[in-house]
Amino acid sequence: MNGYNKSKRLYASANKVMPGGVSSPVRAFGPVGGSPLFIAKGKGQHIWDADGNRFTDYVCSWGALILGHARNVVTRSVYKAVKDGSSFGAPTESEVKLASMICSCIRSIDKIRFVNSGTEATMSAIRLARAYTKRSKVIKFEGCYHGHADSFLSGSGSGLATLGIASSPGVPASFASEMISIPYNDVHALESAFAKHGKDIAAVIVEPVAGNMGVVPPSRGFLDSIRRLCTNNGSILVFDEVITGFRVSMGGAQKLYHIKPDITCLGKIIGGGFPVGAYGGSREIMDMVAPSGPVYQAGTLAGNPAAMAGGVATLSSLHPNTYVLLERLASRLESGLRDAAEDSEVPVATNRVGSMMSVFFNRYEVSDFATSKISDTSSFKDFFWRMLANGTYLPPSQFESFFVSTSHHMADIDASIEHAYDAMRVCHAASMQRHHA
Repeated sequence: MNGYNKSKRLYASANKVMPGGVSSPVRAFGPVGGSPLFIAKGKGQHIWDADGNRFTDYVCSWGALILGHARNVVTRSVYKAVKDGSSFGAPTESEVKLASMICSCIRSIDKIRFVNSGTEATMSAIRLARAYTKRSKVIKFEGCYHGHADSFLSGSGSGLATLGIASSPGVPASFASEMISIPYNDVHALESAFAKHGKDIAAVIVEPVAGNMGVVPPSRGFLDSIRRLCTNNGSILVFDEVITGFRVSMGGAQKLYHIKPDITCLGKIIGGGFPVGAYGGSREIMDMVAPSGPVYQAGTLAGNPAAMAGGVATLSSLHPNTYVLLERLASRLESGLRDAAEDSEVPVATNRVGSMMSVFFNRYEVSDFATSKISDTSSFKDFFWRMLANGTYLPPSQFESFFVSTSHHMADIDASIEHAYDAMRVCHAASMQRHHA
C-alpha cells in the first residue's frame, strides 16, 4: 500500500467547498472513522484510489455495476451516445429501447417513466399511488430506505441508521404524519395498521429484500401478506427495486418471490453506472402520469442518452447464466466470511440474497431493523480497515450491502476470504482488549 496521503489532502480541500467533503453522507467514512478514499479509476473488479492503491471492490457503485467497472460493452455504447450529443431535452430512440427491455423482463410493468434517481422514482410512485387511490397515508417499514424525499425520512435505514437519526430537520411534522412506519417482516403489525387505517392507506412501499439496514430477506409469507392486504383494502403495493431490480434476477425480487406489485421503482443497474431511476406499472395506473393524465412529474435530464445507452448495454449482457455465476461467487464469499469469523470466534450473522449480502457483527439472526441495530459497529470498523489494508474495499458501514459483479473471479473471492481470516483475528483481539479495558 502507498498510504492515503493524496486522498487525505483531497478530503481536506473538499471539506472547504462541500458539506462534509462528500456528495452523499456514507462516503465520508463517518461510521468507520478516518478519511474517505478518493477513487481515481476502476476496471473490472478493481478500483484504484488517488494514491495508486488497488482494491478488489465489493461496493460496485452501491450495486449499480453488476458487470463491474468500465466494461467495454458499456463504455463503447456510452461513448457512441455522448459523441452524438449529451442531452437533448427531447425523446430519443434509446429511451424506447430500454423501456421495452425493462417491460419485457419485469412482467408487472406495462409502461415506465424514466427519472434521474431512485429518490425521484419512489417520490413519484407515492404521488401516483395517492392520486390513483385518492388517499393520503402510506405504510413503510423501519430500516427500509426509499431515498431522501421528505415523507420517507422517518425510521429509515442506510446513512440514517448509521448516524442514529430517526428523522431529518426540515421535514414538517405534517408530512411525517402521513407515513406509518412499522417493523420489517412483522405481519401482525402490518395487519394492525390496516385494521386501524385501511380506508386511508394509499400505498405500502417496501424493499422486497431490504438492502439499507444491511441485507435482510423477507420472512416466509411477509410479501404475500402485504400483497393480500393491499388487494383487500384497495391500496397500491409499491416495490422499491432500486437495488434488487436486475440484481437478484432478470425479473427482480418480484420474480424471485412470485409477487406482483402495482408499481415498481428501479435504478442503479438500469443505468449501467450512470444517474438513473424509473417507476412503472400497469397501463391503467401509469396513464395517470402527465401528459397522459393529471399527475405531474417532469425532469430536464430524464432519459439522458448516456444513461439509456449504459442501461441498454448492461441489460443486453445479462442472461440466466449471469445469475448462476453470481450465485456461485457470492455463496463462496459468504461461506468463506462465515468460516473466517468462526475460526477466530467472532460472532457474526450473514444474510445473502443472490449477489448482495451482509456480514453483521451480531450473535443473533438479523431479521429486522431492531436486530440489525444491535450489531457491534466497533468490530465492523476494525474489520473494514484491516480488509482495506489487505486490498479489499467494502462498504464503509455495518448497515450497507456488499455486492459481487460478473467481473469478479473465484481467485478474487478466495483472496478476500484469506484477508477476512486475518481481519477476523484482528477483530477478536480488539474486542478482547475493549472487553478488558
